Amino acid sequence: MKLLVDGQEVDVPAGASLLDAVRAAGVAVPALCHDDRLTTAASCRTCLVDVAGRGPAAACSTPAEDGLHVGVEASRALRRDALQAIVAGLPPRALDVPADRSELARQCADYGVTALSGPVVPPERGVDHSHPYVKLDRDLCIACGRCVRACAEVQGTFALTLVGRGADTVVAPGTGGPWAESDCVSCGACVDTCPTGALSEPGLLNLLPIERRTRTTCGYCGVGCSLEVATRDNEIMTVRPVGGVGGDEGSVNRGHACVKGRFAHGFVGSAERLTTPLIRRNGALAPATWDEAAGYVAGTLAGIRASDPDGFALISSARATNEENYLAQKFARAVMGTNNVDNCARLCHAPSAAGLAATFGLGGGTNPFDDLDRCDAILLVGANPTDAHPVVGSRIFQRVMDGARLVVVDPRRTVLARHADIHLRPRPGTNVAVFNGLAHVLVREGLADTAFLDAHTSGYDELLGLLGDYPPDRVAGISGVPAEDLVRAAMLYGQSLAPAIFYGLGVTEHLHGTDGVRTLSNLALLRGAVGPGGGGGVNPLRGQNNVQGASDMGALPDLLPGYQKVPDPAARVRCSAAWRSEVPQRPGLRIPQMFAAARAGALKALWVIGEDVLATDPDSTSVRAALAACPLVICNDLFLSPTAAAADVVFPVAAWLEKDGTFVNFDRRFQRVRAAVAPPAGARTDFAVLHAVAARMGADLGCATPAEAMAECAAVAPLFGGISHSRLDREGALHWPCASAGSPGTPRLYQDRFATPDGLAHLAARPYLPPGEQCDEAFPYLLITGRRGAHYNSGSMTRRTDNLALLAAESLDVGPGDAAALGLRDGDPVRLGSRHGTAVLRARITDEVEPGQVFAGFHFPGAAVNSLTSAVEDEVTGCPEYKLTAVRLSGG
Repeated sequence: MKLLVDGQEVDVPAGASLLDAVRAAGVAVPALCHDDRLTTAASCRTCLVDVAGRGPAAACSTPAEDGLHVGVEASRALRRDALQAIVAGLPPRALDVPADRSELARQCADYGVTALSGPVVPPERGVDHSHPYVKLDRDLCIACGRCVRACAEVQGTFALTLVGRGADTVVAPGTGGPWAESDCVSCGACVDTCPTGALSEPGLLNLLPIERRTRTTCGYCGVGCSLEVATRDNEIMTVRPVGGVGGDEGSVNRGHACVKGRFAHGFVGSAERLTTPLIRRNGALAPATWDEAAGYVAGTLAGIRASDPDGFALISSARATNEENYLAQKFARAVMGTNNVDNCARLCHAPSAAGLAATFGLGGGTNPFDDLDRCDAILLVGANPTDAHPVVGSRIFQRVMDGARLVVVDPRRTVLARHADIHLRPRPGTNVAVFNGLAHVLVREGLADTAFLDAHTSGYDELLGLLGDYPPDRVAGISGVPAEDLVRAAMLYGQSLAPAIFYGLGVTEHLHGTDGVRTLSNLALLRGAVGPGGGGGVNPLRGQNNVQGASDMGALPDLLPGYQKVPDPAARVRCSAAWRSEVPQRPGLRIPQMFAAARAGALKALWVIGEDVLATDPDSTSVRAALAACPLVICNDLFLSPTAAAADVVFPVAAWLEKDGTFVNFDRRFQRVRAAVAPPAGARTDFAVLHAVAARMGADLGCATPAEAMAECAAVAPLFGGISHSRLDREGALHWPCASAGSPGTPRLYQDRFATPDGLAHLAARPYLPPGEQCDEAFPYLLITGRRGAHYNSGSMTRRTDNLALLAAESLDVGPGDAAALGLRDGDPVRLGSRHGTAVLRARITDEVEPGQVFAGFHFPGAAVNSLTSAVEDEVTGCPEYKLTAVRLSGG
């Protein structure tokens, strides 16, 4: 549509508003009640424009029409009057809020609106500062409703409302009472959208000016939210999400964040930060200089390199940058001469990498998260994104509210399960049977896309032969899922036009986790909803900020950077030439094998970078024995974690807010990480630590800067050939594969063919096999472990906040019936015993868990939850079976 704005012709798409047209003309008008992400309210009248022949109109709510003549300058006085009317109801200090924190203050300055002089005094309605993060000044509220709509439409929590009448209308928690006791989940969306500063946060209450703003990527979960960190005097004042509808420079979060990324940054300035290296002397860790620590480690590792390179192993970190992971695996291979390098993807999504690669050709999710917008059905399996990936959880909820159908497959009644069209609750360990049963129904009901299958897949006949053994009634007997519900779920998925699959650790962390990934992927292939067939594909929700990137960079025992196989001579030659050192041809040890080698006396040194293996790895008693048996344990960490306390040398290192580099999120998106503050004096980046030790060993790792490390990785890994810091700075995020500087990246994989050698996707005929642990009379309950919403991994960062009220100690979720049978009340201590260890937790009685099942997080090392879990692991990748441990319960 073409229309004139102050005489200038503009062209806007169908559905655009006059506000869109005004902006297209490069003209700005106030719009205090409007946020592009939210439904239109048209209540403030500050965006009034003059439409020829019609008169004044609210630009935000009036549709643009072909041929309209819109006057902006001519209606300036109307907008000024609207602003003045709003200011008249506010205290004079409303315009004292710094302009960078108040849209109202900015617009009033632009329009020459000032506070009224004279005796007019608006009523004092007071403040609500009860919440640790969100601060309300009622006297600055203009009742625009943006915060209410943001809470409902962006976050999906519906925690806020407007109360009162007329001039007394003000935002309030929907539950009544103080904000801290409301349903608020501390995402901060209300603060971000507030146009006056009525809603603020602790770092802004003092009104001090911000000195610096830094764009970076969140270092918590695998969503990879884009953030802007505001600092003053090297202290963080605020962390705010960036991006908007349609993305901003590749922003996956579209201007939204969660409590962790937004507010859990207090750990940076914690008094418990390590600031000096530690060396174990006479049985105790004692301070040392950097020269002493690096020299001691270098001397010991040089001796191991000379006698037995495979006596060394390195566990790299999903919390470290891509460049640090690249340098870590290069250190192991080029300096030490071993492929004994792994990362914590082994403990979570190793089955994803293996299963997706075997099925489609590459070990990453098939689609960008933005494809959720065009999906009409979502199959969410073994994931609770509301807690583990809150921005993803909110977006899925939005999509459901907009009409998409939702099937949840999860033994727990999660938040999204409560909003699902169908919720299947299989017994843990029976995923493969359920997926085969869904596939059986798709085929039986004629919902398989045979044309797609014939053109783009192999293995269909073999799969058909297997699926005959999985009719709904048999699957119901195995899994506990009612046959009619299984059929309904299959029909919903099969009849949708563009279905998407998202899954989490409830699929992978099993004895048969790789089989789970492959049989789940079968569903997308049968429906033709992946790659050349379109649809939303198959997408793993990666748990940690850079668990995808750590694997991408080659921090794996059998894969070099870019998923090149260690036994591949061409890949080894390429890397050897760049590193000026021959790459060993035998794959190295996985993390569980490293621990076993240490207990057997075969491992002489283990370097653990940024992981608290004593808190997060399974069967922690055996892990402790491995660390005790290893002659040299080196640990890089921010704090003296249990693993650091058990180490022989500890290096104090920088956090993600203090680093430069890149992360890769769950949908294969390379994004820049930039230092917002300097690390504490005495702490160094993991990048610098690796360089220091290598230099003391007489080795040159090259790659003097993170940018040079990324450039070298691009040179040796064809998947990343077009990735560079300068390009990311210039263009924003890029999805791999990105083979050249001219490639735009590949958000959506397999558009023409799959990446397997034959170009076909490989269907997997995998039978159901029982899990590694079974309940019995001695251990009648089944323990599931996972993440809580307020925490991240071992909790070393999230537990060091000022918000103890929201970050309570670990609990055990118990169903009402089981609690009654055990005589438990909320908060009672519960003693858990497994075949591997014991723990004591506080009971949380909830209907979220099935009878006979309990759930616990693992964020508090003192809770010792992983002393309960077993060493059973996925038979293909070695991923532990965290999702199924037989336990007994008794009152504590």
